[in-house]
Amino acid sequence: MGDERRSIELEVEVSGTPEEVWRAVATGPGISSWYVPHTVEERAGGAAMASFGPGPEMQIPGRVAVWAPPRRVCFDGGEGVEGLAFEWTVEPRGDNRCMVKLVNTGFGQGGEWDAQYDSMVEGWGLFLFNLKLHMEHFAGQTAASVLPVGMWAGSRDEAWGVLTDALGIPSAPATGERIEVNALGAPPLAGTVVDAAAWRIVLLLDQPAPGTGFVTVESYGEHAGASVWLYLYGGDGTEAAERDGALWQNWLAEALGGGADGSTE
Repeated sequence: MGDERRSIELEVEVSGTPEEVWRAVATGPGISSWYVPHTVEERAGGAAMASFGPGPEMQIPGRVAVWAPPRRVCFDGGEGVEGLAFEWTVEPRGDNRCMVKLVNTGFGQGGEWDAQYDSMVEGWGLFLFNLKLHMEHFAGQTAASVLPVGMWAGSRDEAWGVLTDALGIPSAPATGERIEVNALGAPPLAGTVVDAAAWRIVLLLDQPAPGTGFVTVESYGEHAGASVWLYLYGGDGTEAAERDGALWQNWLAEALGGGADGSTE
C-alpha cells in the first residue's frame, strides 16, 4: 500500500507568466522539453503517456486527474490505480516570475521503495533545474531530446571518472567554463557550464544546436547509470536528435565496457 504521508515536495522559481509556465508543466510539448517525452490530453480525465525509453515496457500510461489551468494539474495512474501521483501548482510571483511546486506522493514501504524515493528526489532536482533553464532560455519552444543511459558495474565515483575521461572533459569544471567533448566516436557536443556538482555537469549548449545538456551518473545499488542527456531546439536540434540518439547510446555502451540498456531509469 502507498504511504501518503511520505512525499516529495520541491519548488523552483522560474521566469514567465502563469500561462507560459503552465504550458511547460501541463502539456506534452512543454513537459517533453525539460523531462522525458510526454503526450497529454489537455482535460480532466484525459490520457497521459510518459516515455522513459524505446521499448514498450518503458511507455508509462497515466491520467490527468486534475486540470485547472493555469494554476494546478495532477497526474496519476488512473482511477482506482494505486501508485505515484504528481501534483504541479503554478503561483505568480510578480515581475514575470512564478513559483512551480511539485508534490509527488504514493510511495510504499520497504527498502525498494526507499531506494526509489531517494533516486526520485535527486532526479527531480535535476529536472526542475532543467525546467528553470528551459523557461529562462527557450520558453515557448519545444525541445527534441536525446536520453541515453549506460550501465557501469561499479561505484558511482568510478563511473564518473570513466565517463568524464572518455568524454575528454574535466570532472569538476568551473561555472562559466566552456567545455567541448573530445571523444573518439562521440557526436559533437559543446557548451557553457551553468552548474557543476558531484557526479553531474549541466551545460547550456551551442553544439550540436542550442539547448541544455546533462552529463550525470546515478547510483543503482552495486551499479551506476551514466547519462548524456540533451534537449535540443530548432531545426538543427531536431535533426541532431534524430541523428545522434543511437550514436550516443552506442558510445556509452563502448565507453563503459558494454551494458548500456537504452532506458532513462
